Amino acid sequence: MDVLWARPTTPRRGPKPTLSLEVMASAAIRIADIDGLPAVTMHRIAEVLGVTKMALYRYVPGKDEIVALMVDTALGEPPSTPHPGWRPRLVAWAKSLYERLSQHPWALEATVGARAIGPNEIAWMEEAASALAGTGLTGAETLDVVATLVAQARMVAQQVAAFGSDAPEQAINAALGDLVAAYEDRYPAMAAALADTAAGTDQALDFGIQRILDGVELLITRRGGAHPTTLAAG
Repeated sequence: MDVLWARPTTPRRGPKPTLSLEVMASAAIRIADIDGLPAVTMHRIAEVLGVTKMALYRYVPGKDEIVALMVDTALGEPPSTPHPGWRPRLVAWAKSLYERLSQHPWALEATVGARAIGPNEIAWMEEAASALAGTGLTGAETLDVVATLVAQARMVAQQVAAFGSDAPEQAINAALGDLVAAYEDRYPAMAAALADTAAGTDQALDFGIQRILDGVELLITRRGGAHPTTLAAG
């Protein structure tokens, strides 16, 4: 946590620094973007930077801290969303998160389970939570909305990473289509659905975001909260 939040500019011990946490994180990100997270080792980072492995340990205790820095650096600060209502703000926010995760697929693996969370990651949460301020949602509901949108962005980014394509639904439907066609009498509903997907594939991200927010808007409206087009940015 000290490495993430304090971001010391000098090494923990030794002579005048020649590296920085930012330089180390950037090198590790380049490695992971090309070869995946398992390829990120202290030895590989040192090799890329032209230093000894021991030089890295003057700045961080080990790989876990490097990975935490990688995630926070790759996410960066959340983009500014000037939209006037909570719903447009959250749509833009969720799509931006998806784009960051798609640019760095290894981050999907690195953000699972108990781990240290950095300031940029919390800034993303703050942006989404602030969009819902004044809507009448409870704190727990606000956090659940944020978590659900994150899950949607992650799910589609995972599909893109798994299929190596920005059109994963087409690949999935093609594979399913062959199977279902062979057993159409057993799976008639799936056969009918697949036959009707020509103009509606690869919309999972936007479709999911909009349906999630439909439910949120219904809840807000039932409680007499602000309409998505009238609530000013928080």
